[in-house]
Amino acid sequence: MAQAVLGALDESKAEEIVVIDLNGKTSIADMMVIATGRSTTQISSLADRVLKAIKEAGGPTPAVEGQPANDWVLIDAGDIIVHLFRPEVRQFYNLEKMWGVDRPGERRIDD
Repeated sequence: MAQAVLGALDESKAEEIVVIDLNGKTSIADMMVIATGRSTTQISSLADRVLKAIKEAGGPTPAVEGQPANDWVLIDAGDIIVHLFRPEVRQFYNLEKMWGVDRPGERRIDD
């Protein structure tokens, strides 16, 4: 399912995709994916593509928050949590710093 989510984000031109391994950090999920969209319209499109990819991969029906505003959309698919942000909202929340993205095992997927 992770590859399906990452593929959907890449195909939809998401920017600054970061994957954070949550194993050993929390029990809420195994992986967090953070990505940026340039506008609320792109964030909505990214969310739709990720939801479709999760469904096609046989994943659970995710919980979704943040629509229809689309400044920040959270998709909780159980083992994978996806955060989609507009650039200024992402900078404000700075989840990478909170979850320690610079620790060994984390990776940034540059566009």
